[in-house]
Amino acid sequence: MDKVELKIIAISSSHSQTGAYALILGEVGGNRKLPIIIGAFEAQSIAIAIEGIKTTRPLTHDLFKIFLETINIKITEVIIYKYSNRIFFSKLIFFKDNKKYEIDSRTSDAIALAVRFNCPIYIYVSILKSTGIIIEGISPYSTQKKENTPNKNDKEDEFANIPTKKLNELLSIAIEKENYEKASVIRDEINRRKIK
Repeated sequence: MDKVELKIIAISSSHSQTGAYALILGEVGGNRKLPIIIGAFEAQSIAIAIEGIKTTRPLTHDLFKIFLETINIKITEVIIYKYSNRIFFSKLIFFKDNKKYEIDSRTSDAIALAVRFNCPIYIYVSILKSTGIIIEGISPYSTQKKENTPNKNDKEDEFANIPTKKLNELLSIAIEKENYEKASVIRDEINRRKIK
């Protein structure tokens, strides 16, 4: 399968989920972005590694890296290989004794380790094509703090009765306002309609 490399563009707090963050990955050599909702611990772990902040004791991802390096294992790449029910699935790829191994991982953990091992993050083209969105004007990685908005109960149902043309307009507005979580929900609704 063809794959595309991604880079971390930004981490911003979620507009609708307290304690959650939107991790924005950008296509290398392209303009598509991939918003992924992650937890606060993983967002902090990724940000700490990117900023090169040293902690007094190793965080979980640091400890895992130390353990792997102790037994001569280096993660060589991360692949986002599946998207289902609004969840991205990833694999850690590494070699041991000239044999290739793939381990299933939560995407947030895989990216936290990719930053620490300085290895590339990939996604299959078919997944990026169906889940990527165009977001203009985001510069490379920054921690953007956003105000939280009230929780929505059934976010998917919120857009179910809106015409597709209006959904495309709402998607553009959500992207302009950097509400990436809302943009990803709208994108999913538009994609569901294309399949029907």
